[in-house]
This record gives sequence, structure tokens and C-alpha cells, in this order.
Amino acid sequence: MTFVTSAQRHDVVSVGDVAMDVFIPLPDSGVDVRTDGPRRQIVLPFGAKIPCERRATVAAGGDAANAAVAFARLGLRAALVSFLAHDQYGRDLLVALRTEGVHTNLVHVDDPAETNRNFVLWSGADRTILVHHQRFNWHWPSLRPSDVPAWLYLTSVGPNDFRYEDEIAAWLASNPAVRLAFRPGTHQLAAGLARMAALIGRSEVLVLAEEDAEALVGASGEAADPFGALMGTGARRVVLTDHHGGARAADDEHRYVVPPYPDTTPVYERTGSDDAFAATVVAGLIAGLGFRDALQRAPVNAMSVKHELGAQTGLLRQEDLAAYLDEMPAGAAVAVD
Repeated sequence: MTFVTSAQRHDVVSVGDVAMDVFIPLPDSGVDVRTDGPRRQIVLPFGAKIPCERRATVAAGGDAANAAVAFARLGLRAALVSFLAHDQYGRDLLVALRTEGVHTNLVHVDDPAETNRNFVLWSGADRTILVHHQRFNWHWPSLRPSDVPAWLYLTSVGPNDFRYEDEIAAWLASNPAVRLAFRPGTHQLAAGLARMAALIGRSEVLVLAEEDAEALVGASGEAADPFGALMGTGARRVVLTDHHGGARAADDEHRYVVPPYPDTTPVYERTGSDDAFAATVVAGLIAGLGFRDALQRAPVNAMSVKHELGAQTGLLRQEDLAAYLDEMPAGAAVAVD
């Protein structure tokens, strides 16, 4: 299955930071989970030694790697643009991606540096992730014509990498046929709407959490209707995900309500479910589906990821996702306003 010309290698290139994810399960005793308004907090006794076990390590984590693996499992020719170090973590990360069928010819090895590691504090079905972005020499590569994809999927990069984002925006301006899917990361959201306007305005589809969208456009006075502010910037389609595995979405014709996939099985662990949702929407558009049909597939993959440890184990292949859709009850269909 391919969606670009035979002379091109990639249907989609995923761009962003990657990391090794180290999961640290927190014990039930010695750890408190408290609710403070709308937020829940993990409370650890200061100065204590809390027994834990290193339950699992995921070699190729991070938003961009999660999306690239999702694309590959859904039958796309997926590549990754990222930076890592010439260390064991970096070598393990490359092997994991290649095993999944992700092309790594655009990954840059940067020395001296260390490959990113994320530490996932895991309690019940929820987690808090300790993230540190290494300082790489971020720069946009000079792509050969055969490496120019049909779609670029841009997600989280480290703090203060505005020059790199400006290089990507300039490259997109000189390659108008390339479609952009943008899922801003923490530091991009913190930079604000004005700083991200060029990339948001170039986006074929923009995906972010509902609360992040409200915060991003709040200064403009349009937090009550983030669709208006974001599409007014130029984004053609906007998807706002929620904590339950569903979303609201909009294009220039309709508003959509995407319910979570109906599932009575308890959630095991949530890491990567939003990545799965976003990547599955984009994969559907790349495959030529309409926006509504692409949205319909996303909660299925998000649900599946929540039943496995880590962001990638539960990612579905095309035939498995189709089987879930065939069994989906009518009440789970995407509603159109």
C-alpha cells in the first residue's frame, strides 16, 4: 500500500524527539494519590526510600516514534526525522524502529550527546512522565527528492528549538505539495499561538488535547470556541482529544463528536493513547479516507494501546483495526453537527 509516486520512499515522515521509556511502577504503600481541584497528584514522602521494580523498558518511545510505529503498522511507508546519540540507548532505539518497519535513514546521530530517556512513574492506570530533552544540534536535513513525503507529521521537540521549527516552516513553504499534520508538544504549546501560527496555519490537520487548545487560544478571548481561533489561523481540520479516548473535531463544513470506543475491560496503562489517536486519524487521511471515516478509526487504536504496557505494544495493524470496526456498536459512530 503506497500513496506517493513510485520514485518516492515515504508516505509520511514523523518529526520530533525520541526517547527510551523506562517504566517505574509505584507501590500501593508509601505513595498517596490526592485530588487538588481538577488535578490529581502523586505524593511521595520526602527523604524516604520507596521500594520499586524496574518493570519494563521501551526502547523507542516519544511522540514521534510512537506515531511512526503506528503508521508502519497501518501499512504506510513511514520514516522518522530525529536526533539521538551514538550510545547504547540510541542503538537500541534504531533497532526497535527498524524492526517495526520504520525507515531510519533520516535519523541523525549527534555526538557528543546522550539519547533521551523518559522515566514513567506508573500508578494504577495512570502515569506521570519525567522528561528531559537533551540538547542536540537540531537542524532540518536536506532531503533528496525521493525522501520528500506526501505528509509530514510534526510533534514534540525540545525547549527553545524555534530555529529548527522555523527551518521546517520554511521547507514546507518551498514544498507546498507536502501536507502537514501537527500535534504540538509541551514546549510548543508553551510558546503560544502567535509563535506557532506559521505551523498551525500550514496544518492540514491539527491535533491537541481539549484543555491544551483552550489554554493556547485563551489569550485571544476565544477559549470557549477554540475551533474558531485555530481554524482562523489557517488549520484546515482540528481535532481536540479528551481523557476518555474520544474527541471533538471540525473542518470547514462540519463539527464532529467522536465517542470513545465502547470497552468494558479495565484500562491497564494509558501512555501513548493520544499518540495512537492522532496518528490513526492522520493515517486514515493519508490512505484517502474522508475526515469522518478517519476519525472513526482513532478511538479503536487509542483503546487498544490502553490495554498494554507502553505506547506501542497495543498499536493495531490494519486488519485488526478493521475487525474492531466491524464489531463496533451503532452508538459508537461519529456524530456530525
